[in-house]
Amino acid sequence: MTDIIALTGLRAFGYHGVLAEEKATGQEFVVDLALHVDTARAARTDDLADTVDYGALAHAVVAVIEGEPVELIETLAQRIADVVLIDTRVSTVNVVLHKPTAPIPFAFSDVRVEIERSQP
Repeated sequence: MTDIIALTGLRAFGYHGVLAEEKATGQEFVVDLALHVDTARAARTDDLADTVDYGALAHAVVAVIEGEPVELIETLAQRIADVVLIDTRVSTVNVVLHKPTAPIPFAFSDVRVEIERSQP
């Protein structure tokens, strides 16, 4: 049995992108996470220590977005997945990384990369 803890719409500002302008001015990124985790023990004990602390996780993910710039959002999504999977209770993570203000000269709603990564 796998349960899901979801954190959606997490926003942070970073300097990622291929274009020099993106690296100079930065932009907002939005992350949705779905963590596959067994929550049965936490439900029994009602103890935060027995589950993933999504508040602490949000801090870690924001630190990645605000951290070292990369060119591709695929790379940034992978770094986010790597941070999530540090907690071995997370068997799999789905990361959706949105770049809503990507430098595209046409009207659009969103650019996003979706990845799924599991424990090795």
